[in-house]
Amino acid sequence: MRISQLAERSGVPATTLRFYESSGLLPSARSAAGYRLYGDDAVARLAFIGAAKQLGLALEEVAELLAVWESGACVEVKANLRPRIAQRIGEARARSAQLAAFTTTLRRALEHLDALPDPATPCDPECGFLRPAGQGPVALPLDRRARVPRRWRGAPVACSLSPAELGERRGRWHGLLAGARRQEIRAPREAAGLLAELLP
Repeated sequence: MRISQLAERSGVPATTLRFYESSGLLPSARSAAGYRLYGDDAVARLAFIGAAKQLGLALEEVAELLAVWESGACVEVKANLRPRIAQRIGEARARSAQLAAFTTTLRRALEHLDALPDPATPCDPECGFLRPAGQGPVALPLDRRARVPRRWRGAPVACSLSPAELGERRGRWHGLLAGARRQEIRAPREAAGLLAELLP
């Protein structure tokens, strides 16, 4: 079969067939005129690739599975595929839990928003939306350079400590952090609202 015929029989676009070939998933021969030629087994191969992709497998994993599939031992394909599917189930459950928590946060935010008054003044740091009932301010977008909420940048900061107390407090912090190494912790965006709820 030429590539147009294979595309028609398999339902896979010719552009995708060329991509699979360049990725090593779909070998082809060449005619004397340079046309790509595929055997009848290419249709079954494409069906296998499509089924693997529906399971969320990366192309590298599909290539590994194809190597096992070509050996003709179905039991080996099953043994190779089972842990990959189990891993995807775990990943899907984790994403589902994150989405459920984020949905709860959004619902609470919407309920709180609907309960707020409608002032004609501009929003400011004391805006009711930023202070849900019984909670501190929600997390605001952070500037990665300053690590300070944009809305708070330039706002006056007051300290209730005397100069002597401030120096003593600073010394205690320096002693506590001596030898500590900075480590960045990345949290999912969906967790920002949940983290804000835990703040005093």
